[in-house]
Amino acid sequence: MTRAFESFVAARYLKAKHRQAVISLVTAVSVLGVAAGVMALVIALAINNGFRTSLENSLLGATPHVVVLEKEPSTGISGWREIAAKLGHLPGVREASPALYGKVMASGPMQSAEATLKGMPLTSPEFLAHIRQGRVGDLADVRGLPGVVLGSQLARRIGMRPGDVVRLLSPQGEMTPFGIRPAEFRFRVAALFESGFYDLDNQFAFTTVANAQRVFSTPDVVNAIELKLYDVEQAPEVARAAEAAAGPELGATNWMEQNRQLLNALRMERAVSLITISLIQLVAALNILTALFMSVMEKRRDIAVLISMGARRAQIARIFVTQGLMIAAAGIVLGLLAGYSLSFLAGHYRWITLDEEIYSLSFVPFEPRLLDALWISAAALAVAFLATLYPARAATTITPVETLRYE
Repeated sequence: MTRAFESFVAARYLKAKHRQAVISLVTAVSVLGVAAGVMALVIALAINNGFRTSLENSLLGATPHVVVLEKEPSTGISGWREIAAKLGHLPGVREASPALYGKVMASGPMQSAEATLKGMPLTSPEFLAHIRQGRVGDLADVRGLPGVVLGSQLARRIGMRPGDVVRLLSPQGEMTPFGIRPAEFRFRVAALFESGFYDLDNQFAFTTVANAQRVFSTPDVVNAIELKLYDVEQAPEVARAAEAAAGPELGATNWMEQNRQLLNALRMERAVSLITISLIQLVAALNILTALFMSVMEKRRDIAVLISMGARRAQIARIFVTQGLMIAAAGIVLGLLAGYSLSFLAGHYRWITLDEEIYSLSFVPFEPRLLDALWISAAALAVAFLATLYPARAATTITPVETLRYE
């Protein structure tokens, strides 16, 4: 009953017409300030979440989580089949596969472009999920030629489509009196690969390990063993276990180390956004403090009457604390509705486009999460609560005799 009384009076004070219009204006500004801060935090966190999720879905869907390499590059990893089988049984490892990388020059009817040819098993569901045109079958023989899968942006640059013949020039060619002459190999484009991550789609071409060994003139060796994990967050622990199991000549790195700069940038952007946008909440808290102070000054007579009728001073304080929290709650509801609505629309309709060559993504991804709404609301209410304490305390210092003497 006591709490209902305090809430009832606080709500009446908010609904009542004020003798000074400026109080209503400051109250409205307080609500809008809280809403602006909440909305900005929701949008900023949705962008940060979107970039990180896009990184994991696009990049990690097409690249390994852990890579085992030679510590000192030499002739390659021999006995890779046994090593891959051993690493495939480590806890947390879903798949272990060989890979052979190397630079080539891809030549098409439009122009030539530098590319990275990667020999690997092409049967994993993650890889096949990124095939946009064509079909990945037996790349050992595609209509009389070895097959290759081109990144979509690379294919666009050199003018290739599925079924076309592309020439790959390898620097590991034959020795002539005039130096090494690049070796040329003709491949048929079996399919186009699109991860959504521009650097991958613009640089990589994929074929079988045997085809890559032939292009780079290597024996039965690879230069990497790639691991896919059940949980990508366990990559550092699995990398350490893989390095211990692979032997002293091999080392391991993981996707977090390879993308450290990008991940650090995302963490820094998140921290800076939270600090900067929190200033909006502080301004809104000051507005709440001002509005409550002005309300206390206007309601001095009402407060004196309530105290005279038996209201305790703690109840008077709680009336104005409740009033401030009501202002904050209204702002939080408006801010959450606006923030989540704008995030959904901006992400669904891709309102903000990006230059893929610079940002590796064609648009700004938005991913609002329900958990963010909970702690944003709690933080906004906590700041508003602190802002109500001083005006509420001032209301309890009113002396009924002195106040009512001149009424």
